[in-house]
Amino acid sequence: MKIAFLINQTHKEESYFSTTWMALHALKRGHIIMYIGLADFVYVDDTHIDAHVRQIGPEVTVSDNEELLEKLKKQPKERISMMDVDILWLRFDPVMDMLNRPWAASMGLQFAQLLKKLGRLVINDPDELIQASNKLYLENFPREIRPKTVVTRNYSDILDFMNSQNDKIILKPLKGSGGKNVFMISPNELHNLKQTVEVIARDGYVIGQEYLPEATKGDMRFFLLDGEPIVIDGKYAALQRVQPQGEIRSNIHQGATAEVATVTEETLTLVKKVSDKLRSDGMYLVGLDIVGDKIMEINVFSPGALSAAGQLNGVDYMEYLITHLEQKAKTFYGN
Repeated sequence: MKIAFLINQTHKEESYFSTTWMALHALKRGHIIMYIGLADFVYVDDTHIDAHVRQIGPEVTVSDNEELLEKLKKQPKERISMMDVDILWLRFDPVMDMLNRPWAASMGLQFAQLLKKLGRLVINDPDELIQASNKLYLENFPREIRPKTVVTRNYSDILDFMNSQNDKIILKPLKGSGGKNVFMISPNELHNLKQTVEVIARDGYVIGQEYLPEATKGDMRFFLLDGEPIVIDGKYAALQRVQPQGEIRSNIHQGATAEVATVTEETLTLVKKVSDKLRSDGMYLVGLDIVGDKIMEINVFSPGALSAAGQLNGVDYMEYLITHLEQKAKTFYGN
């Protein structure tokens, strides 16, 4: 098969990104791998889309993910017909281009929608990704699985929410990733609240969430594939992200460490409450961020850390993922 990964820009990819690991496993299973940047599509007519891609086939020998990415970056771009591509996998981060290329993410989704209409397999579903383009997507799920939340750009609304909680709250951008501009505000820090809201609101809406005491233990990143937990030999594709002392953010590249997660029956019951909707929304690969008995975020664009979960648990989730994708494509195209 020909599998195209839609990313932000090739030169911004890193070898440790989950996308690179996915590409490596797909290549080793004999598939042709393509990287497409958000600026690389060509609209030909209403029946044809092209793209300028960097591609590598199984005839190219690579030993690991670092060598794969190095060789991909050296490949000259080729203009190809997207009608010949079997799978377009959307693996870009909309936040990465929000300031310098505000057009990029929306255009990527539009071209993905066109390709879906033209009969290509696109994951995750671009029509639904438009509805899931920020953290407000979580509000479409049962109330009992979500933390108490307010979304606004108004300081007084945040203050009212803070007073209603009588405890700490978490503030962060509604459209954000990577732990940037995430703050915890306690009742004795109200003098900083207005300034904090203004800082976050520069880039859009602010989301305020109740503080969950279990957050001191970090959060769990739990993966779903086609609405089902990924599990091999009884080991679920999940990891616990534990923040360093004095840090509230559990993002790995903000200094958190990854540990083996303890997946309980309560965890699986919580996950089950969102799985059916995620499947019906066409969210093929999803990362849930879980604290206690609440889901804090649903990551649907480019959830990372699946390879790290595999390394911690001593199983190959990436191999499982690619073989599952092969079957999905066969079913989709009827062969």
